[in-house]
Amino acid sequence: MISLQEKLESGTFVITAEVSPPKGCDCSEFLGKSRALSGLIDAINVTDNQGANMRIAPLAAAAILVREGIEPILQLTCRDRNRLALQSDLLGAAALGITNILALTGDHISCGDHRTGKPVFDLDSVQLLQTITGLSTGQDLAGNALEGVPLFYAGAAAAPQAEPFALTLFKLEKKVAAGARFFQTQAIFEPQRLQAFCAAVRPTGVKVIAGIFLLKSAGMARFVNKNIPGLTIPAELIAELEAATDPLATGVEIARRLATECRSCCDGVHIMAMGREELIPEITKELRQ
Repeated sequence: MISLQEKLESGTFVITAEVSPPKGCDCSEFLGKSRALSGLIDAINVTDNQGANMRIAPLAAAAILVREGIEPILQLTCRDRNRLALQSDLLGAAALGITNILALTGDHISCGDHRTGKPVFDLDSVQLLQTITGLSTGQDLAGNALEGVPLFYAGAAAAPQAEPFALTLFKLEKKVAAGARFFQTQAIFEPQRLQAFCAAVRPTGVKVIAGIFLLKSAGMARFVNKNIPGLTIPAELIAELEAATDPLATGVEIARRLATECRSCCDGVHIMAMGREELIPEITKELRQ
């Protein structure tokens, strides 16, 4: 099987998707959705307590995908673990055949369903990338030698629509210097902004996978604008959803259109279908042509 890294480095346009692990230990639905997508996409992102909401350990869910012959991208956040736990999870991932890691700082715990919990943030995403790079050279953060050297393909998050862009670019350059080999972006609603972003980061050699978000209604779009920093959905898209007799179908069409428009300037797309993963084939149907 050709890996995600091999595809990206050879210039193959990739499609990834996000499938949330269960809030419980029954992984049948998670596995069913992943199996249904396995012939269509190149890797599946396994989220890490996304939105600071407790779910099964992403390491376990990613290992289930590896067992099924499905390539995972393991999201790893700094919110819930100190540097010992992060390194342990990374070594565990390597032992289980998981190589793709998306290093994230993580949403604050006050956003989620355990708001009285204590956040950790011993490291941030840049330091986590440095940790991944260090482990790949055979040493832990204390400078101790490892028994067996893990091989990782490390990625990071990016927000092409965040302002000021100069500050965004500075942060991304720090992530590249720390070892990021690919970026998965926040949702793109203005392809021209992605074009400018890709042009700015192209000299670094890092691959860009553009985020495509399925908007299910105008109300959902307004919620995103109000509550998610760095994301702005244009008024014309909200109006299109508002006027639709079938908002979900219109949302699928918008996602398909954005994915097609983004294809010319990036190295892949990452589909966030928000529980409607069965619609991903419709969103991506023109991308393999």
